[in-house]
Amino acid sequence: MAHMTEVMDWDSAYRGEGHFDGEPPWNIGEPQPELAALWRAGRFRSEVLDAGCGHAELSLALAADGYTVTGVDISPTAVAAATAAAAERGLSERATFAAADITALDGYDDRFSTVVDSTLFHSLPVESRDAYLRSIHRAAAPGAGYFVLVFAKGAFPAEMAPGPNEVSEIELREAVSRYWVIDDIRPALIHTNVPATSGPPPPLDLLDDRGRLRLQAFLLSAHKQS
Repeated sequence: MAHMTEVMDWDSAYRGEGHFDGEPPWNIGEPQPELAALWRAGRFRSEVLDAGCGHAELSLALAADGYTVTGVDISPTAVAAATAAAAERGLSERATFAAADITALDGYDDRFSTVVDSTLFHSLPVESRDAYLRSIHRAAAPGAGYFVLVFAKGAFPAEMAPGPNEVSEIELREAVSRYWVIDDIRPALIHTNVPATSGPPPPLDLLDDRGRLRLQAFLLSAHKQS
């Protein structure tokens, strides 16, 4: 995976160029299982902000279940793909997408009852985290829920380094608690496709039953003060 502290051209990644040979590995064709479990448990409320939505499988799944969702991503290519997928699935009225900088999100003040971050947090430059957390807090309605799935420190084995900006639990807690009331942080897993590289294959104990990597993460649940 690309080292996220470098300047990352996200649009090139979604065009299948640059760091990856073809689809970026985080495009697994379905919502991350940890977040899908929260959705199925009824933890999300409309209207939902999908922060850093990418190809937006989570947004599309929620829209198909009756939620109203807005996906925001910095990549116009990803947003175009998500918009086309919503149209193909008959979900355009409930799932809409915008190409925008999530760290400076305007026009959505106090709007969303749920904010979901499916592997965005570790993709941001460390110095942008505070602006991001402040931005989505402004977009959230009073009492809104906030859910973050983020790589934990040490998630990437040495042979796969360098990776994204992984976090420790303390680091995550300190950053988020400046704006949000944290309800829970627990160990979790992020599933990704195995990147096409010339290096050695990943250890088998890191693979799920579909041959995808399972890497250590945290799942944070928080809310905005009412």
